Amino acid sequence: MPLDTASHKIPVARNAADLRAAVAEWRTRGETVALVPTMGALHEGHLSLADLARAKTERVVVSIFVNPTQFAPHEDFSAYPRTEAADAAKLDGKADLIFAPDAADMYPQGFSTTISLSGVSEPLEGQFRPTHFAGVATVVAKLLLRAMPDIAIFGEKDWQQLAVIRRMVADLDIPVEILGGPIMRETDGLAMSSRNVYLTPGERKAAGQLNVVLRETAASVSAGTLISEAAKAGAARILALGFDKLDYLEIRDAASLAAFPDDRPTSSARILVAAKIGKTRLIDNMPV
Repeated sequence: MPLDTASHKIPVARNAADLRAAVAEWRTRGETVALVPTMGALHEGHLSLADLARAKTERVVVSIFVNPTQFAPHEDFSAYPRTEAADAAKLDGKADLIFAPDAADMYPQGFSTTISLSGVSEPLEGQFRPTHFAGVATVVAKLLLRAMPDIAIFGEKDWQQLAVIRRMVADLDIPVEILGGPIMRETDGLAMSSRNVYLTPGERKAAGQLNVVLRETAASVSAGTLISEAAKAGAARILALGFDKLDYLEIRDAASLAAFPDDRPTSSARILVAAKIGKTRLIDNMPV
C-alpha cells in the first residue's frame, strides 16, 4: 500500500510494511533515522523532541498512536484528544514521516503477547496504575521493532516511563539508543501535557505551583533535610493548593527508582509527583 500523501504535507504510513519500506529506502542512502513515539495531541514538548531528533539524524519518524493497552478501564482512553490533522501541520518541516496505525494493525486478532518488567516499573506509577507499564513496554517494543531506528527519543516528563524503556531495551538487546528530551514548561513552570487542556482556570492556576513545590522540596533535601520530612511538607503544600488527591511525592534513585534506605540521597536522585486536581491527573519530576 502506498504512503498516504493526500491528507497532510508529510507522508503517513498506516502499517508496518509501509513504515519499513520508507525506512529501508533511507537506509540504502546511508541515512540515519530517529523515532519519536507520541500519542498525538502534540504540543511544544513533543515538537522539541522532533527538533532534537532532527539535530541528531537525517530522517525523523514521529508515531501517533493512542495506545489502548496502557489505559486502565476507568481512565481517559475514549476522551484522549485525537488531532491528527493538527498534529501533522505542526510537524511540517520537523518530520519526514508520520506513522499512524490503527489499533487493529498494532494488535491484530489473536494478539497475545505482553512485555512486563519488574523492579523499575513497580513503584510510583506502577503502584497506582499496575497495568500501565506493561502496555507501554509492549507498544514501544513493537514501534522500535517496526521502525528499527538508530535512536528513539522520549520526554523526560514521563521519567519512570523513560527508565522502564531503557531497562527493556537493554534487557532485550534491542539495538536502539534511547534518549531523553528535557521537560518543556509553560511560563509559570507547569510541565506541558496534552491533558492540561482539561484544567479549569482555577485548577490551571494551582497546577502552575506544582513545579514550585517540587523545586523547593528538592532544594530542602539538597540542604540536608531528611527525605521523609521534606516529602511530608511538600505533600501538605500540594494539598493546600487545592489538589484533590496526591498519589505520591517521592525522592528516588534516578536510574532504578529505588527508595533510599537511609532517608538521604546516596546517588543521583529525582523527585517525582503525581497529583489529581478536578478531573486531571498531573505528573512532574526534576533532579535533586
